[in-house]
Formats: sequence, C-alpha cells, structure tokens
Amino acid sequence: MLLRFQVTNHASLRDEQELSLVASARHPERAERALANGEHHVVPVVAIYGTNASGKSNVIDAISWMRSAVLSSFRRWDPTGGVPRRPFALRRDAADWPTSFAVDFALDGTRYEFGFTVDDERVTEEWLYYYPERKANRLYERTGDAVTFGRSLTGRKKVISELLRPNSLYLSVAAAQGHSQLGRVFRWFQSGLRIATDGNFRSRLDRTVRLLSDQGRNSAGRAPVLTLLGFADLGVSGLKVEEPDEAVMDEYRRLTRVMRDVLGDKVHVENPGPRSVQVEHRTAEGTFPLDLSQESSGTRTWIGMMGPVLMALAEGSVLCVDELDARLHPYLVDALVGMFQSGETNRFGAQLLFSTHEAALLGKNVRTELHRDQVWFTEKDRETQATRVFPLTEFHVRESVENLEKRYLAGRYGAVPHLDDEALREIAAGVGGA
Repeated sequence: MLLRFQVTNHASLRDEQELSLVASARHPERAERALANGEHHVVPVVAIYGTNASGKSNVIDAISWMRSAVLSSFRRWDPTGGVPRRPFALRRDAADWPTSFAVDFALDGTRYEFGFTVDDERVTEEWLYYYPERKANRLYERTGDAVTFGRSLTGRKKVISELLRPNSLYLSVAAAQGHSQLGRVFRWFQSGLRIATDGNFRSRLDRTVRLLSDQGRNSAGRAPVLTLLGFADLGVSGLKVEEPDEAVMDEYRRLTRVMRDVLGDKVHVENPGPRSVQVEHRTAEGTFPLDLSQESSGTRTWIGMMGPVLMALAEGSVLCVDELDARLHPYLVDALVGMFQSGETNRFGAQLLFSTHEAALLGKNVRTELHRDQVWFTEKDRETQATRVFPLTEFHVRESVENLEKRYLAGRYGAVPHLDDEALREIAAGVGGA
C-alpha cells in the first residue's frame, strides 16, 4: 500500500515534488484501505493529468527508477560505473545537484519510510524507518559508507556493511545476503510495486501468458484472463501460445552457464519467454488464429495490461501505468479504473496510479467517479521548464455540483496547453500564399 512518493532532481522534476495517496475525505463507495493503527486511509486510484511534455510520464519514471535502484544497484550496476541517474539537465551545473527519492508505504499494516540520495558517483544518504505506533523507529541510516542501526534491526548488519559499495543501496545488499527483516521491504519493491510502460510490454505480455497457463477456472468455466479478454469486446475468443522448443531452451541454459562461468553468479541472461502469441477469432466458419503483431494496437495494449491488472488485484499491489488511455477506448479505460476503485473487484487493497489525458474520467458520464483527492496535475514552469506536481485539492471544488471535466478543459485548474491561434492564422496565410 503506497501512501506517499517524493522526488527531487529527476528528469524534469527539478525541485522537490510530492504525490500523496492519503485520502483527504472518506468515501465508503470506493475501495479505501486503512493502516492497522487507523492513522491513515489511502485511495485506491490516483490519476495524473497534464499537457504533453509537462512531466506526467516523469512522475511514473521516477517511481520506476527508484524501484530499479532497489532491485538492481547491487546485483547489476557496474561496481565502478557510478550511478546511472537522470538529473534535471536544463541548468549549467546539473551534475552538482543530488537526486533524492523517498516513499511511504504500508507492509502488513505497518507504515515504513524508505529513501536515498545519490549523485553521479555514489549513494550519499539512505534511510529506513518504520512506525509500529505513530512515532518513527529507525531501522538504519546511512551517510556515505557509514551506516548506523536502530535497536529494532537484527541480523548480520556488519557483514552486509562490509559488502556495501559506494554505488549500491544497503537495502539491495541486505536482500542479496538473505536478510529476512530487510528482505520483506525489498520484496515490496519487487512484487508490491509494479510498472507498466511501453518499454516493458514484452514482460507484461509474458505475465498475461503465465496467468493464462496457471489460473484455474471461474464459476463459468473460464480463466479470468479469458473473461477479461471477452469483456473488452475485441472480437477475440482466446489466446494461443507456442513455447520455445527444447533446442532453444537447451541453448539458453548453455549460454547462461557459460556467461556465469566467465562473469560470475550475478550475471542475468534474459529468458527467451514464449516464442509467439496468437490471438484467436471465432467466426461462423470456425476459429482462426492471427499473430499478435497483426492485431490492432488497442488489442495488443489490452492483452499486455491484463496480466499486470489481474496480478495487482489478486496480490493487493500497486500498479503504476504511463498513459493508461493510450490506444484504449474511453469505455475500457473507465472500466479498468473501476476495477481498482470498486471494493467488489478490489478486495485486497490494490492501487492504480496512472498518467492520462482522458478528461472524461472527471465528468459525470462515466461508470467510475474519481474524487478530488484522487486527481493530480503536472505543469511546467515557463522560465525553468521544471515540472510542478499539484493536487486538485488545492482548489475549492464542490464535487456534487461542479463538472470537473468541463472546468479542467476550460483551464480552471491549469495543466492544459495554451494554444496560439495567431500562429495558426500565420500558417494558413503562409500556405495560402505558397
């Protein structure tokens, strides 16, 4: 369960920006969840709106980068290669400014706060606290290579410190060494926080395929993946998957052994995955498979989203999606958001955080109503080109009376493009005179 994310100096997010998923008001019709001590309730869905190039995707990318650093800094980063960060580049002394990430999340009902600061060469700070009551208890704090521990942290702390590199996170080293207490926090980043972008379509597709293979049948005799596939009204009756043949898998295993003999056990060789996915269409004349590449981009997008969505709902994890509305009909976007918003389908506290241009989700003619503490905006400063992230709750809004969609499109909340009509007239005059 994600409560808050904070980032400074990543991509266009130059200054400290914070995104909160803590509910500002109770709405019993949505799938809110509470911490064990009742201190906070969190919303199940958050939407981020803004113009093109305003920084919406960079918010998702910042969360993804933090997750990747936790999972990969010890196992995969070059020990002498520094930190592969993306600081705000539109200033002369860009390399001199550190980058920071912090996240508040709940694990088994207990709140945790984890964060770190990096520059181009190393991790300069790292911290992990937990809140068994309302007061923070330190698990560890790091400044440079020096790590201090709280009394609550047990295990082989000093052994882990000896393995710590300047450019690896202590949490990453601890998980690699099998530390049970910190391993739970590591696994939250691994399986409790998932990302869906254009760049990881193949892994998302593999997740859908695995679910199709592993899931049982529901009361209607269909696997949930096929039920969701049919729900979308794409004219698709099923998926057909051809696994790699044994010769391919033998070669994969041989290559993995050779690479590990040369480079050590930490080497990662990408699994070849399914060789092909075909989409089945049933007509009066029979069932006909088409290769996935022959399908529309919307069909491919929906198939690639089904695995992450169903897994998030089943596990109660956080799913962050960049441009959720890209290539999908507004009805499908509305329905997908509703799967997380409704307690009927979201029974385990899953959360959906997404960027979008789909203003209809703010209107009155949708199945799923988003409340004002679920809507955030991004806007760029005209002088610095840095992104500002801000919530709809900054504005006085009467939800029961005002149409948020109309007010947003009218520019009442900002985060819409300022189009120069005079430029269009100049273009028209130029074309006419050519």
